[in-house]
Amino acid sequence: MNLETMTIEKLDYGVHVVTINNPPANTLNAGIQQDLVQLIEEVEKNPAIRAIVFKSANPKIFIAGADLGTMGSSDENVDFAESSKHVQGIFNRLEALRVPTIAAINGHALGGGCEFVLACDFRIMGGGTIGLTEASLGLLPGAGGTQRMTRLVGGAKARELMYLSKRLKTEEAAAIGLITEAAAPEEVEEKAIAFATSLAQSAIGAIGLIKKSILAAEELPLEQGLLVEREAFAKTFTTGEVNEGIRAFFEKRPPNFLKPVTNQ
Repeated sequence: MNLETMTIEKLDYGVHVVTINNPPANTLNAGIQQDLVQLIEEVEKNPAIRAIVFKSANPKIFIAGADLGTMGSSDENVDFAESSKHVQGIFNRLEALRVPTIAAINGHALGGGCEFVLACDFRIMGGGTIGLTEASLGLLPGAGGTQRMTRLVGGAKARELMYLSKRLKTEEAAAIGLITEAAAPEEVEEKAIAFATSLAQSAIGAIGLIKKSILAAEELPLEQGLLVEREAFAKTFTTGEVNEGIRAFFEKRPPNFLKPVTNQ
């Protein structure tokens, strides 16, 4: 990978820590989008990657959102719907990644930054604020935020947060389930890496298939979701993880799932 706005630190058990560094404010511009696509493609093909932690090099801002300088244009040739579709597609791929993803938030995650972390599996936050604040600019969230926020906190709360462009502090976000865990600022990265390390030692093949089934539950009618579930259930028997898990159960020892999986 040739990343311009991200650096990667490889830790034990296949945990990869991705630091976003796009000065001055980590705007969600074409550079970050292109790097995120590269990262996603690498994860999809590299079984050695078992969990991802995203963090920011900027202590005050996780991701600032869209580059507003490019959005106030009245140029009729700008296809804003297509631009929205492009970023939605990237975040859909992030959400569907076969490995667990954790956002270690220690700065503001507003607008597109909030949409980014909503596409991650887990959010551990220690500082800054979080929210979909686009309405304060006469906009709306265009990278999946209206959909993911509503599914996460419910329609009534989503209306309140988005209509009023609310910026929630850590404890407020935790209270409504917008983030997974509130932490002290100095503990956010440590907690995120510890969580990722625990997940990375789990049955990653099964986790990826569970994720696929959960997304189906959110998007499809019950019968279609059940079809996805039973097909995913059958695929677990192709990973090698089932044999190890059952053997470990009867041998009364912890399972060792740190082997390449074959169903992805």
